[in-house]
Amino acid sequence: MESFTMGPAILFCPADRPDRYAKALERADAVILDLEDAVAAGNKQSARRALVKNPLDPERTIVRVNPVGTEDFAEDLAAIEQTAYRTIMLAKTETPGNLAAVAGFNVVALCETALGILNAPKIAAADNVVALMWGAEDLVASLGGSSSRKASGTYRDVSRHARSQVLLAAGAYGKTAIDSVYIDIPDLAGLLGETVDAAASGFGAKASIHPSQMSVIRQAFAPSAEEVERATRILAAAKDAAGVFTFEGQMVDEPLLRHARAVLARSVDTPADS
Repeated sequence: MESFTMGPAILFCPADRPDRYAKALERADAVILDLEDAVAAGNKQSARRALVKNPLDPERTIVRVNPVGTEDFAEDLAAIEQTAYRTIMLAKTETPGNLAAVAGFNVVALCETALGILNAPKIAAADNVVALMWGAEDLVASLGGSSSRKASGTYRDVSRHARSQVLLAAGAYGKTAIDSVYIDIPDLAGLLGETVDAAASGFGAKASIHPSQMSVIRQAFAPSAEEVERATRILAAAKDAAGVFTFEGQMVDEPLLRHARAVLARSVDTPADS
């Protein structure tokens, strides 16, 4: 199994819009060419043809396929087999059995139904899964609900639970967790706040639906100069300490040192915005 190393700012692009492929990849760290929800039923075949005829860098490209068991799923895989793409996003992943159908691919398992959320730990344990993502809107729809967020813009409790469940499942099995999209495109302040929380909580990336969101996501995942400086000083102080020690009035033990190392790792891994 390969690890997920595509960077934090991931952009969906409809697979039936090949005119947007290169532009999307230019703006994002990775692109999801979407054969599922972003493509109308009547355009699925043309989307597959576009996927085959307009190749992108396979190291930075994910293809979202339709759910296992659908006619579209089989046709999606037949098209992908004609390309160099080997990382797919499996829409509405619900059971480990779904993953057997894509055994030859690195899989970003999209848990976006009630069953998928409940089975997230079993899904994360699958050998071909490299990352898990959750989807708020499809989840609420699967429950018969009408909105994933409150009027304030914050997630409802069921959405927050699903988000945490996927993050915990991914972390338990050493897989990357990808945070769901922020659909209020003009609200960049809201996106920033949500993405800062995602990065601090342990998500490795955030999916997005518009190029304007790329720089905000990168900003959120990149620690501030002050955070990097403090993490550096904490780790330096730890070299002269035996076990638990006090740093600027705060008790520091191994979990806090791991937090500091994570800050420094994000400062190195987060690409500069272009």
